[in-house]
Amino acid sequence: MCGITGILNLDGEPVAPRVLRAMADAVRHRGPDGEGTYVDGALGFGHRRLAIIDRSPAAEQPMATRDGRFVLTYNGEVYNFQELRRELEARGWGFRSRGDTEVVLYALAEWGVQALERFNGMFALALWDTEREELLLARDRYGIKPLYWHRDDRRVLFGSEIKALLAHPEVRPSVDPRALLEYFTFQNLFTRRTLFDGVELLPPGSFVRIGVAGVGPVQTFWDFDFREPDGDAGRIDEREYLEELDRLFRQAVNRQLVADVPIGSYLSGGMDSGSITAVAAPQFDTFTSFTVGFDLSSASGIELAFDERTRAERMSYLFGTEHYEMVLKAGDLERVMPALTWHLEDLRVGQCYPNYYAARLASKFVTVVLSGAGGDELFGGYPWRYYRAVVNDSFDDYVGKYYGFWQRLLPPDAIDRVFAPIRAEVADVDTRAIFADAFATHAPQLTRPEDYINHSLYLEARTFLHGLLLVEDKLSMAHSLETRLPFLDNDLVDFAQAVPVGLKLGNLGEVVRLDENEPGWKTERFFNNARDGKLILRQAMERHVPADVTGREKQGFAAPDASWFRGESIDYVRRRLVDGDARIYGYLDRDEVLALVDDHLAGRENRRLLIWSLLSVEEWLQTFAG
Repeated sequence: MCGITGILNLDGEPVAPRVLRAMADAVRHRGPDGEGTYVDGALGFGHRRLAIIDRSPAAEQPMATRDGRFVLTYNGEVYNFQELRRELEARGWGFRSRGDTEVVLYALAEWGVQALERFNGMFALALWDTEREELLLARDRYGIKPLYWHRDDRRVLFGSEIKALLAHPEVRPSVDPRALLEYFTFQNLFTRRTLFDGVELLPPGSFVRIGVAGVGPVQTFWDFDFREPDGDAGRIDEREYLEELDRLFRQAVNRQLVADVPIGSYLSGGMDSGSITAVAAPQFDTFTSFTVGFDLSSASGIELAFDERTRAERMSYLFGTEHYEMVLKAGDLERVMPALTWHLEDLRVGQCYPNYYAARLASKFVTVVLSGAGGDELFGGYPWRYYRAVVNDSFDDYVGKYYGFWQRLLPPDAIDRVFAPIRAEVADVDTRAIFADAFATHAPQLTRPEDYINHSLYLEARTFLHGLLLVEDKLSMAHSLETRLPFLDNDLVDFAQAVPVGLKLGNLGEVVRLDENEPGWKTERFFNNARDGKLILRQAMERHVPADVTGREKQGFAAPDASWFRGESIDYVRRRLVDGDARIYGYLDRDEVLALVDDHLAGRENRRLLIWSLLSVEEWLQTFAG
């Protein structure tokens, strides 16, 4: 796990080593164990190392093949590297190190871009072919590891984080207003844009080739494919699905336990992290687990259930872990916002500051931590979302329903008014078209409710999960901590995509009947009470955690900010958004925004996600926009 960066000057100008070192130093937190640079005329690589597997000098980067033709700078972990190594050795490749970096290098040298399809793990990489003078940039299937790039007529810059690009003297940060509109529509970015004008994010499962003559097209080597099984595959006994799911889950966890540094696990008290801990803990003399809880003395309503420490402590007892906890209070948000924003830089989904504290806690004891992310998106953990669009007259009808739900921050009728100061600059941005375009490469025949459910699973894996993964990477690497995600093992993902919807969701038939025969208010009430997702995963995980845990309703990892924004944090909200001269009002209409904020402060609406996003963008503007 590392930080990578680089330069390719398209005009042939030699790379300045001091600039390359400055770009690498900007992400030193990603790799405190070592540094390296490589320069070949107009091409330069920078690397910061977090040593996980083979901590010896033999695994240092950038790394070159023995003949010097291929040079690699790489961030990530490929968990099937030992199998690939044996295959490469049979083809005549000799190895000097014990880790996965050399395997990735030789695999790319042997198989070219086809090697990307064979890697089971997380990665962002750059490979320089000195013979062809061609740069390859690539990113893992799911987008666990980020890779940003900036291009103009003279150069291409890339890096694990945007701040590496900003360290180049020719890059000046400025706001992309189109991305700002996209963010305030979805609390996410579905396109390649970032809030930084001219900086793009290479999509998951993709690569691009760049030569001194120019930049080639971005190409996809893998994409999610959620489909209902047909024929005999659809008639497999449910017990066979359970057995195979349990086998693949245990295999995935075991694959990700290889390291030469201490490993632990987040332990929320829920099923996903609990099952991972249950499989991992017995394989170590001491296995460490971590939980972040919340002070609920001023919380109200559903937020009174947000503290999961008691359930996590029970699981720790059952699995015999060495357990550590941290309790967050209202003021912790204000304290962490400057550092959080600096590290996050690419604003994405949700109120993520508890994740920052969780990573900081874990990093005091381990270098690698296991996380349960991905289980919900693969196995249908959010049925109240999917059920809103299961009976449709057409694809366009489906898009209309689901697009309306995913406008997370602003009321649809308020968007034009809120963006009035920059309306002319974003007039050509069609966020509904952006939403529909997210399905461009996932086109099963949409004839059954199950097909639309799979369409929704695809959308959320490509967008919502991707946002979560970016946040997880940035906030763990802020503390030089590697997060591993067993649910995103290739074999497990391939299996999960082919599991029938009927084994994931139990109330689909009832929802279809409601949609056809009941008034809208009854359907909406059913959506808000439907908590039946992940059925087959719940059954399989009963082998690892107590049944009362697998049967519990889904609960996300979130602070009681709706209560805190109206109470102990209200002065912070007012100081940043109401009373001061906030920079955000250079882009958003002040009166319109304050009316929405006041709805929350007065208790008329729950707009905690909007307030979080406003606070985040304001901090981002002050941090990066000069």
